[in-house]
Amino acid sequence: MHTAIAVIIVLGVLIFFHEFGHFLMARMLGVRVLVFSLGFGPKIFAWVRNGTEYRLSAIPLGGYVKLLGESPADELSPEEIKYSFSHKPLKDRALIVLAGPIANFVLAWIFFVLVFTFQGKPVYIPEVGQVLPNSPAAQAGLKPGDLIVAIDGKPIKTWEELSEIIKIATAKPLKLTIKRGEQEITLVVKPEIREAKNLFGETIRTPMIGIVSAGKAIYQKVAPHKALVEGLLMVVALIKLTLISILKLIERVLPLSTLGGPIFIAQLAGEQAQAGVWALMSFMAILSVNLGVLNLLPIPMLDGGHLFMYAIEAVIRRPIPDKVKELAMRVGLALLLLLMAVVFYNDIMRILGRNG
Repeated sequence: MHTAIAVIIVLGVLIFFHEFGHFLMARMLGVRVLVFSLGFGPKIFAWVRNGTEYRLSAIPLGGYVKLLGESPADELSPEEIKYSFSHKPLKDRALIVLAGPIANFVLAWIFFVLVFTFQGKPVYIPEVGQVLPNSPAAQAGLKPGDLIVAIDGKPIKTWEELSEIIKIATAKPLKLTIKRGEQEITLVVKPEIREAKNLFGETIRTPMIGIVSAGKAIYQKVAPHKALVEGLLMVVALIKLTLISILKLIERVLPLSTLGGPIFIAQLAGEQAQAGVWALMSFMAILSVNLGVLNLLPIPMLDGGHLFMYAIEAVIRRPIPDKVKELAMRVGLALLLLLMAVVFYNDIMRILGRNG
């Protein structure tokens, strides 16, 4: 599958579901939807059905839903006021805004359920890929290719289980049962507290024995009823990881250079498409969670910015003045434009670095 086709599928599906969340909730709460657009800018083509104009627009970097009476200043007839967004209770307006990110989380959940059910959940086997020099593992005699099948007599089936046991280890030596070729041998290794880098590049001190995973995974299919739960847990875990990553960016633990934009997403989409439909679906699920979380950030112009303003209105029990809203929107737009400039710069630097 060509990269261009993969990008169209990825962005099209994610944007469609996000905007469909807004659209569906608006319809359910009696708000008239004037426009449903995939993309921004000039419309390529459009059709009208049940009072809504459905558009495909030229710039595929987003989408939008235009509702009747989005601004309280809109002039409406007495009949139209019944279907006006701004004339609905605060709770209804918040639900319509919140429905977009929720739709992204639901889409990710559906994708994970399908992947876990039909392809399976990846499980990394406890096979050693590399033994670090002068490490406890090297001193104990571990070698690349060794399969660790038990620790202190407790069977080990995954690399995650192995890592968790080592993380909570004390100075007590661990007895490893190793399968090396056709042989099964026992080695004793004593974990040492050493410095290492965590997922975010922070230096931490943790018990280590000095081995690196071979990265070999097997896929274990999950029963449909269990996949429903596993998929939900995966979405929750990704939401937490995304929020922590944003916090690390604010704290300058993660550099801004780690952010990627549309070009980077296009490259990843093409790579995942070549890896197969399940890899592409997993990628879309992760991206959908990220999109949902980012849209909930309290930045004006984003869904989270609107929700933040609604929360303020609920506290002060009166509408925020239009001038304040307008200023907030300008600040939000400036922040988004700055963010777009950063991610495009990062994308270009990656391309130049790759070609250099």
